[in-house]
Parts: sequence; C-alpha cells; structure tokens
Amino acid sequence: MYHRNPPTGWLSWEGPLRPRAFDLNRMVEDAAGGPWSAREVLYNAHCRMRIWHCAQPMDHLARNGDGDELLFVHEGAGELYCDYGHLTVEAGDYVMLPRSTMWRLVPTRPVTALLIEATGSSYQLPDRGIVGPHAVFDPAVLDTPKVDDAFLSQQAELGPGGTWKVLVKRRNQISTVTYPFNPLDAVGWKGDLAPVRLNVRDVRPLMSHRYHLPPSAHTTFVANRFVVCTFAPRPFETDPDAIKIPFFHNNDDYDEVLFYHAGDFFSRDNIKAGMVTFHPCGFTHGPHPKALTKMLQQSKPATDEYAVMLDTRDALEVAELPEGVENHAYADSWKVKPAAAE
Repeated sequence: MYHRNPPTGWLSWEGPLRPRAFDLNRMVEDAAGGPWSAREVLYNAHCRMRIWHCAQPMDHLARNGDGDELLFVHEGAGELYCDYGHLTVEAGDYVMLPRSTMWRLVPTRPVTALLIEATGSSYQLPDRGIVGPHAVFDPAVLDTPKVDDAFLSQQAELGPGGTWKVLVKRRNQISTVTYPFNPLDAVGWKGDLAPVRLNVRDVRPLMSHRYHLPPSAHTTFVANRFVVCTFAPRPFETDPDAIKIPFFHNNDDYDEVLFYHAGDFFSRDNIKAGMVTFHPCGFTHGPHPKALTKMLQQSKPATDEYAVMLDTRDALEVAELPEGVENHAYADSWKVKPAAAE
C-alpha cells in the first residue's frame, strides 16, 4: 500500500491497542531472592518476560520446571554454574537453559538480565531454508558449559548454614529443596541436550542492498507460539530506491516487544538502552517522524544498534509495574511536532 500520509499521523490513540513503552532502568533494585523474585514485565500462557538485577552471588540454586529459560545479559558479567558445568557470561550473551536445569550466578560485575521463559515448551533454532544452516550465526559458535577447574572447585562450597537450597518453579509457584551438599556435583556428562551460550557479536545479520528485509529474517530462537529475534549492526541498503528504515506495518499476527540493548536506535528517537516498547497485534506503527526524513538517504553507512525482539502469537498482558516505569505519552511520539515560529 502506498499512502499519501503516514498511517501513524494520528491525533490521539485510546483503547487496549495503545502502544506502551517502559524504562526498565527504573527497576534497578537487586533481586536478592534470585531470578524468581525478579519483576515480571509481560506474560501470556506461553511465555513470561522478567527483568533481573543480580549484584551479589546467589546463595541458592534456581530450577525452572515450567519451561526453558533464556537469559539475555544486558549489563555486567559473571560466572554461571549449572548441572552441566561452568560458563563465563558477559553483556550481550544469550544463555539458553533447558527446563529443570539447576543453576546459580556469581557476578563479577553487577548483572542486569532479561529472562524469557518458554512456558511449557523448548527453544529451537529456526529453519534457515535456502540460505543454509550457517546463516545468521554458525552453530559452531554455540558454547556449552565445561566441567573445568572452576566448576570442580565450587563443588566444595556450602551455602548458608552448611546447606544448599534449590528453589524450583513449577506452575509459577516455588518449592524449596534443601541438600547437605552442593548438588552441582557432576564430574561429566554426555548427550545432545545442554545449555548454550551465544553472544550478539557472533550474529551475522542477513542483508539485502535492494530490499529492507522484514524482522523475521533476524529470528534467533523459536519456541511454541513465539520467536526471539536479534537486531545487530548491518549496512544500510544501497539501492537508491530502497527504503532504509522499517516500513509501516500492523503486526496482524503477533504482539511485538523490543528490548533496546545498546547503540543508536535509528527507527525512533527518545529511546535508550534498557527500555522496552510494546506494540500489540493490530497496532499500526513504523518509523518516528524524525526517522522518516531519512527514509531514502541515511547520514551514515550502517546501523549501530543491538536489540532483542520478542514476537508472540498470543496477546501479552502487562504486569503491575512500579510508578514511573511506563512512559504514558509514548503513543504521542509519532506526532509531527509543529515547526517553531520564525
């Protein structure tokens, strides 16, 4: 469709499809209770998204019986210990933990992480079709935990009171199991199920110099009724007739959530790292007015942004959030501001 006016040129927006934006930087309290005390942001029957801040070593283990857990490390670094061994994690890492994996995190720098649960399902890699299985990232870069010296030495550690507690989440309720020893005591393992780590630096986005590719081209993980995509730096399209910004669209089949990780977010202004935008299914959206002025000619040769997108087939609910986290004027950000008087 070729419109005379931008389909986002509204005067006002009311009702349940109104877009929403959240500044998760305002939810910075340390979740001393571990990942299950992290604040929920969005959820439905098939996925749950939380934001977690961990500044101190976890004094217990976590285990999710509801589904696979995907951690995206937004800030910080640390050592992750799980049933399968040890992983060093840092900003930009995805860590996929299969359902019921026991784990704990020991930050070396305070960690802020996005947690995306595949409720009742598991994460898979997308079918790359004719571009081949090595497109976007080579599966060889997927890192798995190691039973190394660090993992073996932590086996002698005891938690508070000389015991280790495991907090197990099932049906979104917590059960506690107490051990007189550290249950992360494996000396080896074999099989094809394991946690995997992928850093956004290893993502090689699909590109086209003549056509602005749809967001689905950047799919990184697939679960039951939702996908997780990664936007990474890439050259702008060079064909003079190709648009160099996201096109206007409705998301008629999916709710769209974008978590902004790092960089300069070229499709909209007044967005910074650590923020989330939520565009419900059926909401018409696209580039902000300032971005629209660069539709055919960009001022630099490439994008400079990292972002995580969650697209869900089923409607998402917004959790109860602290005052000040939501930008209630977000729907007005598409309005063209009147020119200043001469």
